[in-house]
Amino acid sequence: MKKSILALTFVLALTMFAAASSDGSSEYVKCKGCHGSDGSKAPLGVDSAIIKGQSKAEIANKLKGYKDDTYGGAKKSIMKSQSKRLSDDDIAALADYISKF
Repeated sequence: MKKSILALTFVLALTMFAAASSDGSSEYVKCKGCHGSDGSKAPLGVDSAIIKGQSKAEIANKLKGYKDDTYGGAKKSIMKSQSKRLSDDDIAALADYISKF
């Protein structure tokens, strides 16, 4: 009985972790300060791109590029540090969420 409870607890914990790690809306909370609640704010002024209206593929490619240092201009260090913590699943979920603005 104890083994069954332990196994069930483990499975539930994994399920909860997987759901939490792939929720774009919870990831976007960290983005709102610069990009605005709906992605319509230019984060660093007039020379920064607005993410609202970008496709899922565009957003995912840019986030991956920031993460692996193959994308971005002179001010990319901020996004590089933010994207470093994101897994591929997080990037996919975040891109999906943002693309629906």
